[in-house]
Amino acid sequence: MNDFSLTELVPILQTAIGPVILISGVGLLLLSMTNRLGRVIDRSRILVHELRDDPAVHKEIVMGQIRILAKRAKLLQQSIILVTVSVLFAAVLIIALFLTALFHFEYAWLISTLFIGCLAALICALVIFIRDLNLSLEAFKMDIMEENLDILKEE
Repeated sequence: MNDFSLTELVPILQTAIGPVILISGVGLLLLSMTNRLGRVIDRSRILVHELRDDPAVHKEIVMGQIRILAKRAKLLQQSIILVTVSVLFAAVLIIALFLTALFHFEYAWLISTLFIGCLAALICALVIFIRDLNLSLEAFKMDIMEENLDILKEE
């Protein structure tokens, strides 16, 4: 292994800062997604208990809500998995940056592939997350229509 001086190590650390910042930002996104998933699960449990305990409840409406919540949970699961893959790619990217600098490897294709994989997984996660948001709004509109409220009338 080569002995590195501080002046040689600093540029490597500066290069590795980008993926570290990406991990930090994506971590906040992951927190948001897991909180949304928790709320979906909590709401599903409430509706299942409502179905079981109250025979007078409108079963079709509650079952429709549960179906939407199940779809949302699946979408959020997919998003969370893809965001986690993105963070894993970023972590491996940091390690690859250090190893290529330490051993003077010329593997630009590896660095590029890891970076593209990281961002591709993040983009896919965000697209799926948007689908969850749209489904959430659709369920909200159904709740409002059920209550005969005209709050969200389309113009």
